[in-house]
Amino acid sequence: MPGPTLILPRYVVPVRPRGQVLEDYGVLIAGSRIEAVLPEREARTAINDGPVVELPDHVLMPGLINMHTHSPMTLLRGYADDLDLKHWLHDHIWPVEARHADAEFVADGTRLAVAEMIRSGTTCFNDNYFFPNEMAGVARDAGMRARIGLPLLDQATRWAGDFDEYLDKGLAVVKEFAGEALIDFALAPHAPYSVSDSGLEHIAKVSASRGLRVHLHCLETRFDIEHSLHAHGVGPLERLERHGLLNAHLIAVHMTQLDERDIDRLAQSGTHVVHCPQSNLKLASGICPAPALLKAGVNVSVGTDGAASNNNLDLLEEARFAALLAKGASEDATALDALQAFDMMTINGAIALGMEEHIGSIEVGKQADLCAMNLAAPQTQPVHNLFSQIVYAASSAQFTDVWVAGKRVMMAGELETLDEAALLANADEWRVRLRRPAKQREVVL
Repeated sequence: MPGPTLILPRYVVPVRPRGQVLEDYGVLIAGSRIEAVLPEREARTAINDGPVVELPDHVLMPGLINMHTHSPMTLLRGYADDLDLKHWLHDHIWPVEARHADAEFVADGTRLAVAEMIRSGTTCFNDNYFFPNEMAGVARDAGMRARIGLPLLDQATRWAGDFDEYLDKGLAVVKEFAGEALIDFALAPHAPYSVSDSGLEHIAKVSASRGLRVHLHCLETRFDIEHSLHAHGVGPLERLERHGLLNAHLIAVHMTQLDERDIDRLAQSGTHVVHCPQSNLKLASGICPAPALLKAGVNVSVGTDGAASNNNLDLLEEARFAALLAKGASEDATALDALQAFDMMTINGAIALGMEEHIGSIEVGKQADLCAMNLAAPQTQPVHNLFSQIVYAASSAQFTDVWVAGKRVMMAGELETLDEAALLANADEWRVRLRRPAKQREVVL
């Protein structure tokens, strides 16, 4: 194991204690963990002759946690835009996935996504797509932390033919990657409307017996409510509760169609909510009432959704949108502040994953998942309030260095574990392969 490394930024944002900013401190990392957080003079003494990373213009913060994405869909970025969710999915995304979403597509798209996320300060992502074995392999090889969803639905895809096959293949992937330090898994039913009652009950049993989180789309649009009432006689949340899924293991994504009773139910059950403001706005799906959820005590984090509907995986931008959207929608400038937005992309995500003892803050003994942002730019000077500067002023292009479990995966703006030129060339090859017939090309381009 290599010896300890000392990182010396201008500022450290530990996240815990909440709102604290440390100036002229050092973070000492040994192996995969944070060994000490000390004033600079003490830190230099502690490192002796070990390597020192001098970042005098930077803020060091916990690595960001993207709580909902579909990584392979980076290859569909811009493929079908300016459409509502129903037409986007049924007429464009699902047909192209049926033709192309195989193991190669998933691996190549995930590789592109991981590069984009590392560049924007993300060190952990919570994913939901087909061929989870391919996603897990790419993340592992790139040194990226990932919670990979095991897809579960009743419809056939290139990955599996029916619910039982999805589950069997998914659990086989869990076994295949057992012992991988950076990779773990969740059960990922697509949505309540795409899984039967018996399927939901089976998911609840497997979740309880294996301790797996459940990650699913829920109440994304009005259709979710209408379908559930028509097909099952109750709303989606009542149905999930009926089948034993509304609990602290549930990570519910989107949640734009909530009333006060729903919010109380979520708070009482300990359910976690993932807010994806940009994707929801772009698809005209609705607005998640994040301020009301936070006020009720619900843990709310942020996710980008896939690049086909966002159209990027920039979590810093997502947190900014969450804060601004909350203010505009409520006509209350205090509805969701910069500190809350910062928590939503760090510690709140860790809590939702059940990993708050390991990631999401800079504390001794935790995993050294870190990102450094250079504040020496006109748009981030002068620094009056560091959280405001990060959330409202900074660009993700200002991230220069990223560590995952103590390993430096980006150094001075250069990716260390991925061949960026090769993956960009590969993405252009997919552009050609995914091109539609000429008579439809005008719609796509």
